[in-house]
This record gives sequence, C-alpha cells and structure tokens, in this order.
Amino acid sequence: MALLEVRDLSVTYSPRDSAAVRAVDRVSFDVHEGEFVGLLGESGCGKSTLGTAVLRLLDRPAAITGGSIRFDGRNVTTTPEDELRSLRWVDLSTVFQSSMNSLNPVITVRHQFADTFEAHPDAFGNKQGKGLDIGARAGELLELVALDRSVLRRYPHELSGGMKQRVALALALALEPRLVLLDEPTTGLDVVVQRDILDRLRELQARLGFAVLFISHDLGTVMELADRVMVMYAGEIVEDQPAAEMVTRHLHPYSAGLLGSYADPRDEVVKVEFIPGRPPDLSQPQQGCRFEPRCPVAVDTCRTVHPELLPAHLGEVRCLLVEQATDPRAVLDKAAALRSRDQVFAAGAEARIAAEPVLVMDGVRKVYKTRRGLSPTVTTAVDGVSFALRPGQVTALVGQSGSGKTTIARLLTGVERPTSGTIRFKDTAVDQLGRRALRKYRRHVQLVFQDPFSALNPTRTVAYALSRPLRNHLGMNAAQARTRAAELLETVGLSPAEQYLDKLPHQLSGGQRQRVVIARALAPEPELLVADEPISMLDVSIRAEIVALLDKLVRDRGIAMLYITHDLLSARLLADEVMVLNHGVMVERGPTLEVIGQAKDPYTRTLLAAIPRPGARQLT
Repeated sequence: MALLEVRDLSVTYSPRDSAAVRAVDRVSFDVHEGEFVGLLGESGCGKSTLGTAVLRLLDRPAAITGGSIRFDGRNVTTTPEDELRSLRWVDLSTVFQSSMNSLNPVITVRHQFADTFEAHPDAFGNKQGKGLDIGARAGELLELVALDRSVLRRYPHELSGGMKQRVALALALALEPRLVLLDEPTTGLDVVVQRDILDRLRELQARLGFAVLFISHDLGTVMELADRVMVMYAGEIVEDQPAAEMVTRHLHPYSAGLLGSYADPRDEVVKVEFIPGRPPDLSQPQQGCRFEPRCPVAVDTCRTVHPELLPAHLGEVRCLLVEQATDPRAVLDKAAALRSRDQVFAAGAEARIAAEPVLVMDGVRKVYKTRRGLSPTVTTAVDGVSFALRPGQVTALVGQSGSGKTTIARLLTGVERPTSGTIRFKDTAVDQLGRRALRKYRRHVQLVFQDPFSALNPTRTVAYALSRPLRNHLGMNAAQARTRAAELLETVGLSPAEQYLDKLPHQLSGGQRQRVVIARALAPEPELLVADEPISMLDVSIRAEIVALLDKLVRDRGIAMLYITHDLLSARLLADEVMVLNHGVMVERGPTLEVIGQAKDPYTRTLLAAIPRPGARQLT
C-alpha cells in the first residue's frame, strides 16, 4: 500500500464574481514510503493547489469537489479538522511557497522552534525523548540546513532570504515526519545553498526513510534528485515517468518544451527554448487536448478529442499522438523540427566594442554596525569592490545569498551610502548627492525588482504604474503619459497595448507582470538598469523569454545593465562580463565564457559544481 494515495482528485475555485475554475481535474497518483517524487509545471497549472489540497489547507473559494486523498490508509478528505492537526507536522509536514515570509517577525528563531514543539507535545515526547533541550534540538536542525546555532538568537529580519528559507526547511523536519511536501522550497536561493539543502535532505531521507513530494518549476533540481517525475499542465497530469527515463525518453510535447528551456551553462554551446503562448483559461469549457494551442505537432483530432492518461513506456502519458504512434519518439523529433527560430535563445560569444563607462564604482566598502545590549556587531557587507558599467553591455554579478549583491544594488541606486570608496555616474559623485539631486539621478538609474508579484500596486492599473515615472521624471501630462505607456508595453512585447493598459496586476500572468515592471523601469529613459534577480520568481518556460527581452533592450537602446543573479545559466546567456562576489569581496571577474568555462577561483568552481545535472544521480 502506498503512503499517499490520491484518486480522481478535483479542486474547484468558485468565486462569487466570476466563473468557476477547476484548477485540479481528476488527478491520481501514489507516493510510496521513502520515495522522492517531483511535480513539474508552469505557474497556474495547479501544482500548489494540488499540494494544498493534499494537506487539506484549501481556503475559500477553493474546495475539493471530487475524488479522495488517503495518507497511510486514513481518508484525509473526510478526517475532522481536529484530528488533522495531530497529523500535520508530525507525520505530514510542508514547506510552503515563499515560506521565507512565513516566519513570525516578532520572535526569535529559537521561539519559532519552541512553538512547533509545544504545539505537538505528544510527538515531542514520543519522537524526541522527554526532557530534551529544545535549544539543542533546534541547533541540530539548523546545522542540518547549514546554519550556525547562533541564528537561534536572531529575528527573521536579521536573516537573508536564503537563511529564512533554510529555517523554514529545518522547521518542516523538526518532528521527523513520514512525508514532506516541498512547494518551491528553493525558489530565490543560490545554487550552492540549494545544492547543500537538497543534498542534506536526500541524506536525511535515506537515513530516516521519509517520502518527499517536491513541487517546483526548477527543472534541473527536480530531474536530478527525484526518483519519479510527474508533469502537470492545466490541472491535469500529462506525464509520469521515472526521472532517468524522463531525461532521455520524455514523451509528451509539453515535457519536451520544459526540458528545452533548461541547459547547462558549462556546455560549449548553450541554447534554450521557450514555449510560445500561455496555459488555457480553465474558467472556460475545454475541448480536446489542453496543450493543443501551444503544441507544434497538434492535428485536427487534438482539438476535439480529450486524451486520457494511459500507460506508455515505463510510465504514463496524456497525448493522442504518442498513443497512436508506432515510434513515440518521432512525435518529439517532429516537434523539435517545427519549433521556430524565434523561440530559441543562444548565448552570444562575440566581443562587444568597449565604450566609455557610464558608472564606475571604485574601492567601495560598506560596513553595518548594530548593537544588541552591550555587544556591538560590525558586518562588512561590501569590501573594496571596483568595477565599471558600459553602455550596451551587461555585467552579471553572481554570488550566494548574503554575499553583498543586493547591497551593491542599493549603493548604485543611492539608497545606501558607502562607508568608503567612490561611486561616479559620468561626472557625478553619487555618494555625495543630496535628497533632491538623488531624485534626479534615479531617472538615469532604474531598478528591475526581483518579485513581479509584489513590485506593482495591486489596486492600480498598468497605465497608472507606467504613467508615474513619465509624469514625475519627464513632465508629461495625462494624455501624453498614456500614449507613451502604450508604446512602452509594445516595446516589451505586450501587444496590443490597449488590452493591458487598464488591467490590474492580478489579471496578468507572472511573465506579463515582469514585462510591465521592465517597461516601468524603461519609462524615464534610463542609462543604467540594475536588475536584481529579475527572473528568479518566474517559470522556466518564461525565463528564456524575459532574458531574450532584456538582451534586446540593452543592445537596441545602448543601456548599461548590472544583472544580479545566482542563475548562472541566465548569466551565460545574457552577460558580456561576469563578476563573482564572495562575502563582499570580488574574487573573480572577466568575460563570461572565460569565467564560466575556465573558472580560476575555488569559490567560482564551487558555484559551478553546484549546478544540477539532470540524470546524473540515476546514472551513477
């Protein structure tokens, strides 16, 4: 008997002011003891809704409208809420998406662990042993996720995003559960931390034997770590295969498209593909195959006949063409041949013409001093960093969480002042500007934020978001600003613009929101863009699209860009130059192909070694 059995599960959103949406549609799968199962798919395909339904944590207007969920033989769908509380965290735990924001901001990390143990006194006594020091146990858990025990004394705001995420992972493992559901647990984390966390999770899983359901859009990580991979699209499972087979013998055209969007930046030639179009609107009746509008090999039958999930090779696949083909691989070969060239983005190796720098940072050092009680703490976030940014070129700044990347962005935009060193924008000393001068300076230096979901005011339209910098910096009136806003939307590929100007952010997809954020940054006609992790919150199918857009804008408009990232694949695709930052110190710098292909510093080699290699674990 499987540890987790899901049968014909359906979840429906029924909002009062719009049509009902079946976000999960008759999904069935099993997770066995000790199994590591990956669940892949784009945003909006139903992954997180499925995970939340398994935990019975759905909020209105969402509800389970069909099927069953059984955990260790117990019917979770009919279990009273009071009984479910004793199951959660003890036997079935989770790390939620964006869980780095779920920590209580007013208590220390130690108290976060104490609350978990106190909420489950029976589990604490049975599993951990009576009288065990909570601080000692919490310290062990922090060490498990590569955090020092001193973190127990800190508050969440004193931790970096990656450190908060690791605390959340440690909390999920606190009571040694039998199944851990991980919903995008490494989103926003650098490759080294991600590698360390997941390797340690694998080690602990092998020792304790718990199962994992890993929900993610991080293809490389899932394909490398999982025993089995399920691919979800538009509320349905479209493929379910062993991970090693998925790497080499994936069968569904959507799976092929997802895998085409991932590449190893260390390869001599790097090309990524992006899937055109977007998932269907599930509030509307669906006929035929739901992937048909985006599928390069669809035929007339695909528009009218809905495929079932049927056995194929070593797993299951939902595709009429694969089902009918004598050689299923021929379907994917044909799909690859039909993909248009504008859906492929390749890393360029040509040298850019050197130009006079638009901004120069010279010997900058930034020190933060804090005091807790009588003990002052001095933290050097940036230590002697120097570089120049040139028009029409992209400089990537890579490093782990907490290495000082965002501090440099804040220094460049004038939010922070350096402790020592100089920052010059052309002939202007940025580090000496007053408040009014800084406002004028920021017209020339714009920031593209990491999270497109929180970067836009949810109560204001796209037209309003774009008109503010146009009116504040360029002095346009309302009519002029609206006309220019429409032109900006066309520039970033949101066409026709009139369809988007009066929409609110929640009416846009993640990729569309990030395009609006980029358009807003372009509005005051800047000479420098600082892009701080601009694709880390986006699906793999959208990332290549946004990277290609940024590349085109920089080259066509002659803008200088500082591209802050821990994603070495996007750095390889986009950047002319790569700088590697380690604990605030620049340890390596050079042309992209040289740094990634022939890294000299041990820290750079560590970053490269942490990049997932799909299929590597299964082949060893």
